[in-house]
Amino acid sequence: MLAILLVLVLLIVLLLVLALVTKSEFSIEREVTINRPRQAVFDYLKLLKNQEYYSIWVMQDPTNQITYHGVDGTVGFVAKWEGKKQAGKGEQEIVSLVDDSSLHVELRFEKPFKNIAQTYMIATDAGENQTKVKWKMVGRNKFPMTLFNLVADGLLGKDMDKSLIKLKEMLTTNRNPK
Repeated sequence: MLAILLVLVLLIVLLLVLALVTKSEFSIEREVTINRPRQAVFDYLKLLKNQEYYSIWVMQDPTNQITYHGVDGTVGFVAKWEGKKQAGKGEQEIVSLVDDSSLHVELRFEKPFKNIAQTYMIATDAGENQTKVKWKMVGRNKFPMTLFNLVADGLLGKDMDKSLIKLKEMLTTNRNPK
């Protein structure tokens, strides 16, 4: 019994030391090429309501309640969410739009933990009627949540990949429900 307790204490100490030496910042980036003109892709991306059709995070919790404030696709537009199962509670706000090619959104999480992250969706020409969409998320975590930074790219990056694949399917097969 003492050996098990000692192993548990050592494991906790090891995790705390690892959290202490892990960088507080994280950055995750994924991209996809879509066979549609840049303007058409960006016009879809800048509307946060469209995330209901391609974002894995928005779709993962059937209890998720989303409310919107402002004019979608413009600076200051806010989407608030609250879910009882997986989505937690928070909001996202469009903080800048640049040259009809770049969208900067601030994510403000309240539950299950408070945090702020920045996301960027950048659409660039990738050929005739082709657009490269780069999705980047950056943020920082406080000790001991810095441990999450060790797996953030794998966990969140996987969901970003799935979301970008859905976005590509939506835009190239014209299955856009709006």
